[in-house]
Amino acid sequence: MEKLKFVITDYIENDLDYELDFAQKIGVDLKSYQLKQADQSELIEAISGAEIILVNMALFNADVIDTLDRCKAILRHGIGYDNVDVTAASEKGIVVANYPTYCVEDVAEQALTLMMACQRKLGVQRRLLVESVNAQKWIFEEIYPVYRLHGKTVGIVGLGRIGGTVCNMLSGFGVKILAYDPYLSNHRKSQYCAEFVSFEELLSQSDIITIHCPLNKDETYHMFDETQFRKMKDTSILINTARGGIVNLDELDKALTAGRVGGAGIDVYEVEPPEKDLGILKNEKAVCSPHLSWLSEEAGMAIRKDYMDDVQRIVNGQAPKNVLNPDTAIKQFGALYDDH
Repeated sequence: MEKLKFVITDYIENDLDYELDFAQKIGVDLKSYQLKQADQSELIEAISGAEIILVNMALFNADVIDTLDRCKAILRHGIGYDNVDVTAASEKGIVVANYPTYCVEDVAEQALTLMMACQRKLGVQRRLLVESVNAQKWIFEEIYPVYRLHGKTVGIVGLGRIGGTVCNMLSGFGVKILAYDPYLSNHRKSQYCAEFVSFEELLSQSDIITIHCPLNKDETYHMFDETQFRKMKDTSILINTARGGIVNLDELDKALTAGRVGGAGIDVYEVEPPEKDLGILKNEKAVCSPHLSWLSEEAGMAIRKDYMDDVQRIVNGQAPKNVLNPDTAIKQFGALYDDH
């Protein structure tokens, strides 16, 4: 019996020993590549004949998906799936699945870390320490003003798993929490100690805004742009650990320099890695990290187990656990399973 062809297009793990061992045990032919930024033609060649595909950041647009004649499922390594055209996959009868519980705590912790770093101006503190050591006297003048977190208003944009976790983590900090999420049910809203407001109210009332919504072209692309920065408090801090395209970083850099926004914590970029001349990387009012909010040993192992379990499910004729196009999954596998 011919083995199912399983292709990993790109990955962030140090090795794929776990995946290779698992694939051998269940009789799957695993091929792996690093095609995150490869030409479309190279990606198409690598996935030719694949029946299961695991993708991290490689772009699966309609043209790429149209070449898949044997594919049963595309598994997106992570929560967001803006690099996979789900509509095109559905039209080809291909199931798309993601892993919505992946690195939830880790991204929430990174968001809080960036909040604290910006609120306490750690970048400036580091520079002043160096200057003070060189001068052999304390130099504090440039740090003012610094505000405490306690008593401030934190606005959360998107109260899904990560935004909700941030909300719960903040409950012990003595802050007022505002939230904007037009898609959250009243039942889910009742589970959080947050006041739900309009986007405009959140912009004008928040001392800190943290972004935890998905990226899509129609609603959230450059959701934070020059207009929004002008509506924020000039002492406010913006945190983005979601998707780079949600924030116009060029305009944010200008707003920080002009004093229209007080600070920013940025972990994600519209182009990744960001261009070396991106202004915000040099802006002392911004604390920037290299898109590592997902990183922890615990999160890494958990998702590896989850997607390899899905590979085994597909081998057994079952749908992945968290499908994004359930109608296609029913046609492909006959039924949905578990919690679906």
